[in-house]
Amino acid sequence: MIDVQRLRILREVALHGSFSRAAAALLLTPSAVSQQVATLERALGAPVVHRSTRGVALTEPGRLLVEAAETISAELRHTQERIDRLTSGRTTLTVATFTSGGRYLLPAALARFTAGHPDVELTVLEREPEDSLPMVREGRADLALAYHFDEPLPIRPGDRSRLTWTPLMDDPMSVVMPAGHEFAGRASVDLAEVAADRWVMGCLKTGAFLHRYATLAGFELRVAASTTDYFFAQVLVAAGVGIALIPHVALRPSAELAVVPIRPPRPARYVGVAVAHRRLAEPHVAGLADALRLAVPGAPAARP
Repeated sequence: MIDVQRLRILREVALHGSFSRAAAALLLTPSAVSQQVATLERALGAPVVHRSTRGVALTEPGRLLVEAAETISAELRHTQERIDRLTSGRTTLTVATFTSGGRYLLPAALARFTAGHPDVELTVLEREPEDSLPMVREGRADLALAYHFDEPLPIRPGDRSRLTWTPLMDDPMSVVMPAGHEFAGRASVDLAEVAADRWVMGCLKTGAFLHRYATLAGFELRVAASTTDYFFAQVLVAAGVGIALIPHVALRPSAELAVVPIRPPRPARYVGVAVAHRRLAEPHVAGLADALRLAVPGAPAARP
């Protein structure tokens, strides 16, 4: 029989990439963590980690065990929540959301949801997709409002059998520039045309996209400022610090700014809702997911 506590330790080793960092997180000694992993390997009859001077990495049996550990942890957390509801009479729902999506979609969705479910206790956590999707997988959040660019969702291959992704909307990117910029009146602009401008980064992922594009187009990106807030980035643009690449849902209308769409192929974020398979049939989770769908401008009417 596989020991659940040793699975928990292996999961921390996988998360931190070393026995010492896992030990610190678990308040154990590195020797104790190493011994527990070794005992697990003897019981299993197969190595679960590759050990090296650079740290540890999971073997294929180790990866399967970590996935099992996450499933068990999520199920136990879900069961505890159900027991809490039975004993307290309260229903709780935790939503993880990225900032601009939360500002754009979440208020209307929560207003619709709470009007129909006034007894549900809501918790909202601000998280980027690389954090919110694991939270849903592990049962620490019931639902995530998330996004991805042209690359795949930031989830592991094994997660696709445990998470359901429902697309909500495309969120195209535009160049935001001071109102007096020479291209302010244009119907569209190619990013290569503004290669000489200095850029204000409103998000690490947007910055990564711009750096990739600049490399492919053969110019060096000139960065004037880096932030993690699209709204702050637009304040800096209005102050004349530079120009910025901003998604539609984060645009802040202002007479000091000009918004110019990027010439096709136009980059976009793809916004959606992630829910664990085991939670899809729960009325409150399904109700909030549907409220988010209806919060998208131009969404079809509620399902009968």
